[in-house]
Amino acid sequence: MQVKAPDRAADEHPVRPDTPDRRPRTPTLLRRSRTLQGMAYAAPTAVFVAVFFLLPLLLVGQMSLSDWPLLAGDRGGNAPENYTDATDSTLFWPAVRFTLLYTVLVTVVLLGLALLLALLVQESRPGAGFFRTVYFLPGALGLASASLLFWGLYSPSTGPLSRTLERLGLVDDPVSFLGTPTAALLSTVFLVVWKFAGFYMLILLVGLQRIPHEVYEAARMDGASPGQIFRSITLPLLRPSLALSLLLCVTGSLLAFDQFFVLTKGGPDNSTVTVVQLIYREAFQRLNLGTAAALSIIVLAALLLLNVLQFRGLRHADES
Repeated sequence: MQVKAPDRAADEHPVRPDTPDRRPRTPTLLRRSRTLQGMAYAAPTAVFVAVFFLLPLLLVGQMSLSDWPLLAGDRGGNAPENYTDATDSTLFWPAVRFTLLYTVLVTVVLLGLALLLALLVQESRPGAGFFRTVYFLPGALGLASASLLFWGLYSPSTGPLSRTLERLGLVDDPVSFLGTPTAALLSTVFLVVWKFAGFYMLILLVGLQRIPHEVYEAARMDGASPGQIFRSITLPLLRPSLALSLLLCVTGSLLAFDQFFVLTKGGPDNSTVTVVQLIYREAFQRLNLGTAAALSIIVLAALLLLNVLQFRGLRHADES
């Protein structure tokens, strides 16, 4: 009788059916798993962007190429009639010029004041926290609510500002803060600066607090004056916060609507009509969604071009 020799390979590596496979996963499987996890995390945001941005953008693009009255729906394509009607309007170029003027004025005054406020409350001294809160407090108020509040303040008949000036003897007649184009523009700029100065102060304050104190101390030891420190240290190191503030301020100013809609209604004599107000008039007063959509596409293209130029300019400044 022959005895079969034991299998040494089986003895050295016994098979255990109840033991899970502990071999390391291949890099391909790991990459695939991580890809699926990343897609799962990004899916909600992608759905949100597709539903609330891409689809409306496609619909606006279709409207801009169609005869689309507000109450009648799509009547078929008429490209490029909507674009020519939008640019040939008597209010289009005056609205563009006024919007650009307003944007430049607000950007210069607002960011300048916000930087000054940030420098004033930069150091941790007694009362700094209180003033930071006071400066930021107007930002908690909605823009439409703030505009309505200032409309009451500016009223020449019932507003307290005009009455106060009369009682102080500074003026003889009630002051119409919104009665002339220049007064309406400056009054609206004052409102916007009052509301948003604290918000931009906060952005710039965060940037200031990220600058190491050792840099300032080294500059003082080298005999640098406060002006030299500001020009050579503060401004260059504050550039990222300034770039963000500039981008937000310019974009928000070009899309100005609430403050002018509440305060001036585009008056006097259509002197304070912004581009976004022009879109509103075409869509909901003239009931022409096609021309309004064409104006929206023009504004979107201008904003994209402006943002690209800003990013390129900032990148060139960083490289130099």
